[in-house]
Amino acid sequence: MTLSSAAGPIGVFDSGYGGLTILSAIRERLPRYDFLYLGDNARAPYGSRSFDIVYRFTLEAVRALFDRGCHLVILACNTASAKALRSIQQRDLPQIDPSRRVLGVIRPTVEALGRLSVNGNIGIFATQGTVSSRSYEMEIAKLYPDFKVTSMACPMWVPLIENGEATDPGADYFVEKYVGRMMRATEEQADTIILGCTHYPLLYPKIRAAVPSHIRVVSQGAIVADSLADYLARHPEIDARCLKNGRCEYLTTENPEKFGQSAGLFLNKPITAKKIIL
Repeated sequence: MTLSSAAGPIGVFDSGYGGLTILSAIRERLPRYDFLYLGDNARAPYGSRSFDIVYRFTLEAVRALFDRGCHLVILACNTASAKALRSIQQRDLPQIDPSRRVLGVIRPTVEALGRLSVNGNIGIFATQGTVSSRSYEMEIAKLYPDFKVTSMACPMWVPLIENGEATDPGADYFVEKYVGRMMRATEEQADTIILGCTHYPLLYPKIRAAVPSHIRVVSQGAIVADSLADYLARHPEIDARCLKNGRCEYLTTENPEKFGQSAGLFLNKPITAKKIIL
């Protein structure tokens, strides 16, 4: 299938709903641009899946967004960024269309650490897949070789959020459990903790309350949005292929009514989605 050369929306992909926190921040930063969000909710979560499966699923989603006119796709998912981005950039894009771009969320988050951290002691809350990939450790080592990194998998956080229990008292136990582990592992010496999963901002109030006040807790949305704005300013040839009508559409591999209801937890407003099959 020949891809269209006409301008199209910016694609935003996540395995589920968490990427909506990134999309929301990007739309606030770049309100004129058109966006097409795709959630692979039928096959979520990706966090515990193998590298090969995450790569295959993510590539299918990227191709679907390209087929719908996107020239630029943001992987608004730390697991997909960790397990699939590099392979897609290096192996697939040259064959699909060398002029199209796929960007992730890990690199811009790591780049921001230079201005966020004072002592170079970093904690990262993430899915098991992101922790196992050691993507944060590798990217941080490239830019800040003297930084110390402690990654902590929080397998119960995504299910809590996707089941609408992020604000319930029952979530406190699991937040305090993983925060406690992080504090013991870092001996409370970390000065910055990254929420390395796009779902986790919905638990931010509880995480912030559990983490000692001298430690900065950082969500990725604003960081990724600023990085994208900078990228488009530096790459006018990509920017010219992005539609600017202020529109946003939503696709899901799940039931669209269910997606619309659950997405409301992340966007604080009702939305309408269309179902696709990858």
